Amino acid sequence: MDKAVMGKRAQGTGATGSVAIVGAGPGALDYLTVRGYFLLTQAQVVVYDALVDETLLTLTPPGCEHIYVGKRGGQPSLKQPTIDQLLVQQCQRGRRVVRLKSGDPFIFGRTSSEIQALHEVGGKVEVVPGISSALAAPLLTGIPLTDPAMSRTVALVSAHDPDSLDWEALARMDTLVLLMGARHLAIIVQQLMQRGRSPQTPTAIIRWAGQPQQQIWTGTLQSIVQKTAHQSLAPAVILIGEVVSLRPYLLSEQSYPPTPPTPPLTVTVEPDPTLSPTTTLASTPVSSLQSPSQPAAVPLSGKTVLVTRAAGQSSQFAALLQAQGATVLEMPAIEITAPSSWQALDGAIARLQQFDWLILTSANGVEYFFERLMAQGKDARHLATLKIAVVGKKTAASLSQRGILPDFTPTEFVADALVQEFPVPLAGVRVLFPRVETGGRDVLVQALTTAHAEIVEVPAYQSQCATAMPAAVRQALVAKPSAESSAQSSAKSSANEPTDALAVSGIDIVTFASAKTVRCFQQMLQREGISLPPTCQVASIGPQTSVACREQLGRVDLEAAEYTLEGLAQAIVQRALQPVEAE
Repeated sequence: MDKAVMGKRAQGTGATGSVAIVGAGPGALDYLTVRGYFLLTQAQVVVYDALVDETLLTLTPPGCEHIYVGKRGGQPSLKQPTIDQLLVQQCQRGRRVVRLKSGDPFIFGRTSSEIQALHEVGGKVEVVPGISSALAAPLLTGIPLTDPAMSRTVALVSAHDPDSLDWEALARMDTLVLLMGARHLAIIVQQLMQRGRSPQTPTAIIRWAGQPQQQIWTGTLQSIVQKTAHQSLAPAVILIGEVVSLRPYLLSEQSYPPTPPTPPLTVTVEPDPTLSPTTTLASTPVSSLQSPSQPAAVPLSGKTVLVTRAAGQSSQFAALLQAQGATVLEMPAIEITAPSSWQALDGAIARLQQFDWLILTSANGVEYFFERLMAQGKDARHLATLKIAVVGKKTAASLSQRGILPDFTPTEFVADALVQEFPVPLAGVRVLFPRVETGGRDVLVQALTTAHAEIVEVPAYQSQCATAMPAAVRQALVAKPSAESSAQSSAKSSANEPTDALAVSGIDIVTFASAKTVRCFQQMLQREGISLPPTCQVASIGPQTSVACREQLGRVDLEAAEYTLEGLAQAIVQRALQPVEAE
């Protein structure tokens, strides 16, 4: 059809029916719009695609005709011109037609052709938006498409014909969302890596998003093809980008898809041939359809939290705090770099077959170990003879992103527990331990040695105190005092005492996830001439970090019960929920 006539109506054709092109969303009734629900209850004909959940057809009245047209790659389907003509014929018969499409009609839905055909015969057309799987799949699996630091650009791609795509441009995008690409996964990975995309880029594949049979695979560009080998992936959404690494920290404990509402939404209406957009939700309380007059309070509302962390690492912890209402300032206190020499690590990797266990105690250790593994032309297959032990959820998550599950993780997220709970006698066990080059604790090494394990320590990375403070943090730390406190500030200055800018800027909590960040933070404060006021709480991730807090800052106000970032966030929330005692 000539695109020049798009949107024009032919006159005098006698088409008396109407067609509503409805986005069904990713599947379950939970994600169908109220307008779509209403239209299905009034339909005389439903023309639906293969990926539409057929339980939605139960919403139609008795006598409604259901016409299946396929539209799934690799399976029998009506050709698009045939579907266009089918809609025209039903419309000309004066019938109320719902064209039910999975996802959103205007996202790779070939809706333009159908609208054009109906306009040419003067048919009435309505388009109802739906939730595209490109948006629902990431959300339902805890992956944000955008992030202030990780993803400012997102590309939505139809990957059914990889040869037609501009891979140079796509490789530069922060986040890629690819639909209809499951059969071409190997080609997609190859094209991106050939154009400079890091093999370690986090990658996820989500199959049947929003359905009871939903599945997800996570890995990297390097590992995802092998990890999904011999798996049936379609229909799938492929996500590529650093935001995939946020999943362990943002995934809700609620199962997806959620349990259908009880009682289910019911719509009481009189038949409406004109498909009026006005509906009566007779059995739904008005209060449930209105926004609450006041937003629900979150525990950290009004609190400002300063997060100290390693430079260059994503701050999932900040996201956890922000979700609870906190204003978060981030100050990288540590810089993670390569060790002074790769020789020891490379030598150990060259003789991996000589070791029984690989111990990894940090996400940094995982990252740098695998970087050198690949630099030697090896991959995860070369670890087949090794068992792997990790300490901490974040370390385990970093390992799982490379398609590997640890053989052992201690119940407590500290290195000391690893030796106490080790699943086999350690005497004579050959252990490879890639670790920080300097400044790390020796408790684990000493305990392994005492247990007569044969341990080989190799430097995998180095951590050092950051030398530069971000401008935004510096501004908050040295903010000018308010008028109320200016006299006190002047008095301190006259006495040659450091100004308590932290108190002035209103920072309520400072968090620490390692002993070294405490020491580096204190060095920064000394360089800036700032002291920590008693009004600012000190929050620690665990016992060893708390020791450093007391040594460097003189106190620790709260410590996580579970020695993880999630545990630290929970401790902060619990403290905020405690009633304030009257003075």
